[in-house]
Amino acid sequence: MDATTISDRVEGDLTRSEEKQVVLASTLGTIFEWYDFFIYGSLAVFMSQVLFPPDNPTAALLASLGALAAGFVIRPIGAVLFGRLGDMVGRKYTFLITIIMMGGSTALIGFLPSYATIGHTAWISLVVLRLLQGLAVGGEYGGAVVYVAEHSRPERRGLLTGWIQITSSIGLALSVVVILGTQASMSEAAFKDWGWRLPFIISIAMLAFSVYVRAKLHESPVFARMKAEQRLSKSPIKDTFGRWSSLRLVLIALFGVTAGMGSTYFTGQFYVMIFMQQVVKIDLHTTYVLMAIGLLIGAPSFVFFGWLSDKIGRKWLMMTGLALSALLYRPMFASLLEAGNPQLVAVTQSAPVTVHADAASDGCRFGLVAALVNAHPDHLKPCVQAKKLLISSGINFQYGPPLEGQKVAISVAGKTVQGFDPAAYRKALAEAGYPAKADPARVNTVHIVMLLVAMTLIVAMIYGPVASFLVEFFPANIRYTALSFPYHIGAGIFGGFLPFFATWLSLSVGDVFAGLWYPVVITAVVCVIGSILLPNRPTLARDA
Repeated sequence: MDATTISDRVEGDLTRSEEKQVVLASTLGTIFEWYDFFIYGSLAVFMSQVLFPPDNPTAALLASLGALAAGFVIRPIGAVLFGRLGDMVGRKYTFLITIIMMGGSTALIGFLPSYATIGHTAWISLVVLRLLQGLAVGGEYGGAVVYVAEHSRPERRGLLTGWIQITSSIGLALSVVVILGTQASMSEAAFKDWGWRLPFIISIAMLAFSVYVRAKLHESPVFARMKAEQRLSKSPIKDTFGRWSSLRLVLIALFGVTAGMGSTYFTGQFYVMIFMQQVVKIDLHTTYVLMAIGLLIGAPSFVFFGWLSDKIGRKWLMMTGLALSALLYRPMFASLLEAGNPQLVAVTQSAPVTVHADAASDGCRFGLVAALVNAHPDHLKPCVQAKKLLISSGINFQYGPPLEGQKVAISVAGKTVQGFDPAAYRKALAEAGYPAKADPARVNTVHIVMLLVAMTLIVAMIYGPVASFLVEFFPANIRYTALSFPYHIGAGIFGGFLPFFATWLSLSVGDVFAGLWYPVVITAVVCVIGSILLPNRPTLARDA
């Protein structure tokens, strides 16, 4: 099979003005992707109250978040389907389809009738829209980075694709601004009733502008040349997964970089928000503001590290980022807790909590299914309920011997509460000095922002160069398919399910930091594999 290099062009090099148009059109979709992800995750609790049966709020919230998870699971399928289309029909038309499909699905959520109006059709429609959105996202990223890279000169490829990587931070910051602005413009009751729909509806303007810009683009010069010379793959899926030479590259990309990229990104840009709210106990508004500030300060580093990879190579920048995340994430989260809630840190050391239960017989220590499914409290064993209450309150605990006649009990500061009694637990914890929330006067916002910026820099060391690396790693005639699949397995599966496994680890061990072992182990393993198997600067002259 033949391949064409990015430097083999049908037309001449782009002017700087044309470069800007290509980058703008490509980044819009990725901004849209992350904007949608963050507003959905942030507003899931409101959707669960309107679109799902009202008789079981916990199950409704779980189902709402489950729809988000379903979107992650289906992304690799979308990567293969739209990757095939992009390698056979063209880059431009494929990622024009993906943004229409993705943007339309997002906007329609804002118009869904409530459960009170159409019954179960409401939540079924939500799940269908999330699945369609997940399919489209699976083809969006690959199309964007391939399109930009195939218009770029080799010495500027990392710089230009770095602009695509910055869009995750822009999407998050934009979602924060829109949500906070919407909340500020109306009462809390109005936002809960109907105002939560506006961030989804507002995305129609983003969709219209994105379609307008993308419709004016020309086809990738690399694809146009392959088509003119009849060198397109007739079966990109078979050529990618049915031949060991190509499948080997996919596996190396997945286990040598993208799995670590996904877990690092979701830890430093998403899980940290959950940690600040649940463990550090900083209020939602302050969390959003601090995240937005940290991301906006750190965002240019995505472009910087993309540019730097043009100068010194991609591989070791990414491996350095993976190594730093494995080494520094846990101490950085510990520092985050100290900066945000020093009272909680102090009382955890002076008045530790002990959970008394028969871990072996009660299934208390490793309640994997209960932790992942977040079942209704009535279906959980008392020990698991006790652990969930403590961990969700940001409180570490240790295991102690069971008390006679009791399935579970906790002891703190010399006081023992037998059985599972949430009110009695909270009273005992408060008397021991455990704070219900962080004291705003003692929150070190400067320190927290510095930590968030540092996490963004670590993410950017991997994320900034990875797009150009992946484009250069795969032959042109299967590039869209081969690139999209490992990216979305890494981001959607390894990264997207991080909160679930982090919760399980924390519940099992009794340590709010235990969940960080998930990204730490993954990034460490990926760093070793990538250091051994990844080339420093892949050649684009590879046969496809």
